[in-house]
Amino acid sequence: MIVRNGSDAPAGATPGPDGPEEAADAVPSGAADFSAAVAALSSAFGDPTRRALYLHLRDHPHATVTELADAFGLHPNVVRHHLDRLVAGGHVEVEAPRKATGAGRPAKRFVCAANDLTLEVGSRRDELLVALIERSLDLLGPEKAELMATQVGHDYGVTLAARMGPTEAPRSVASAMGAVAEALTAHGFAAHTDLSGPEPAVVSDTCPFGEAAAHHPVLCAVDRGIVAGLLEGLGAVTASTSVQLSSRARGDADCRATA
Repeated sequence: MIVRNGSDAPAGATPGPDGPEEAADAVPSGAADFSAAVAALSSAFGDPTRRALYLHLRDHPHATVTELADAFGLHPNVVRHHLDRLVAGGHVEVEAPRKATGAGRPAKRFVCAANDLTLEVGSRRDELLVALIERSLDLLGPEKAELMATQVGHDYGVTLAARMGPTEAPRSVASAMGAVAEALTAHGFAAHTDLSGPEPAVVSDTCPFGEAAAHHPVLCAVDRGIVAGLLEGLGAVTASTSVQLSSRARGDADCRATA
């Protein structure tokens, strides 16, 4: 998670005379939410083929990969790649397979999600709800709060993975991290994968919890739980898989979930 400070100022921001802290104060309170929302939409719809597939699904719901591939003259694997990105972002949903009428498994069908494409700037900053969460964390104490945050994140991650539909085969952690980053981005984290190190990682550039994470770094456990739940739901977890988290709220250089 990211604590908003001088190092998080947008590119091109001019530091104030008193240093980075004043520059951070000059950033509008909704800038991080707006940036995360734009990043989520850009990630999902920045590719023209992906946009075309989405628009086609709006007019032709319940389509299969084969039907979409035929309509656009694309290889089915290309269509699957774009659908995976749209599903991970919450823009497309996988229907439960219909009962097969012949041999083989029934094909998965896809529909556009019911929610409209809107920039919900500020929707994650309900002050009353945040105050309630912060007070609850205080009453629980650090150990119980950490366990609760991890479990809530894990359960939510499993739910998100289930919305992506069943996987055709177990994924490697590295291949699943792309879907994890997409899902996190759709939920305000503006995440991207980093496969340059010995272990795959997802780095989050924005924190949807805002200043609450600075006051209660235990909230960072939600991130770790979501990543772990997504990896489990995507079939990328083995007995030796574990998720480690670093976060700016806890004094680390960046917000990074490593598996």
